[in-house]
Amino acid sequence: MKLLVLGGTAWVGHTVAATALAAGHHVTCLARGDDVTDGTALVHADRDRDDALASVAAEHWDAVIDVARQPGHVRRAVRDLEPMVERYIFVASGNAYASQEEIGQNEDALLLDPLDADAMASMEDYGAAKVACENAVLAGFGSSRTVIVRAGLIGGPGDLSGRSGYWPWRFAHPSSEDGAVLVPDAPELPTAIIDIRDLAAWLVLLAEGGPVGTFNATGMPVPFFEHIDAARAAAAHHGAIVRAPESWLADHGVGEWSGPRSMPLWLADRSWYGMNARSNERALAAGLALRPLADTLAATLHWEIARADTGSHGAGLTDSDERELLAALA
Repeated sequence: MKLLVLGGTAWVGHTVAATALAAGHHVTCLARGDDVTDGTALVHADRDRDDALASVAAEHWDAVIDVARQPGHVRRAVRDLEPMVERYIFVASGNAYASQEEIGQNEDALLLDPLDADAMASMEDYGAAKVACENAVLAGFGSSRTVIVRAGLIGGPGDLSGRSGYWPWRFAHPSSEDGAVLVPDAPELPTAIIDIRDLAAWLVLLAEGGPVGTFNATGMPVPFFEHIDAARAAAAHHGAIVRAPESWLADHGVGEWSGPRSMPLWLADRSWYGMNARSNERALAAGLALRPLADTLAATLHWEIARADTGSHGAGLTDSDERELLAALA
């Protein structure tokens, strides 16, 4: 297969290109940067330019995989590549849905209104921008040549956000001498992580001629404390789990979901619980294979340990922050 990856230097595109190469395909990455997988052909281009795809638009491609978030980038790609590409696979997002509250919603759920502009003004436009990108691909390629993959939270080795790496890392490196680890008391919170390696393998499968359509690409939803148990097992942790009330964490300046001084994956607002509990039945029927969560967390911990000299894990509490909070809760 002759595959064009629009991107290839960031985490998802890079992993997709490497996976396709390992499967024996010919891969070309179109990107501004240089950090592409060895063995791929690289075409330098800035997708802000109207003629960015001119060189690749002169060749025939079996499939293109696009991870863009700017509608203008996708609209120009569809315009230029439609005559030369058999299948367009667009990596969209679960943020495209109008509601994040319902548990188990499938791909037929209501979407946000599409962004009219060619570029997002801020990350608040992200979901609407992804909807506009989806619409552009469907308008140009039609339903018979389009695959829309609405990805959920992606984790695994290489996750710089810390959302999949913080908990196994924290359990492997407790801040307190007695090994206690602070967690939010959120037993009803669903979590779902799709391993980057599983997502990449499935995207390549779809490019090879798998089913067309729209799919939720998410991990299997599990309760938060089941995720915590898997992280503890990956780290061989035997210390105490200290549960902090959600309101107490908020009062002490602890953030949700990601970022500094946060409890990664924690969502206090129940109207967001559906984000991590969508139906992935269509994707599983279309060949998506998911490894056990424990395997993902163990591999992520191994990657985190290998990069420990960076001093940053993308999200969570520092050792001093956690010790301070544990002392305050005692």
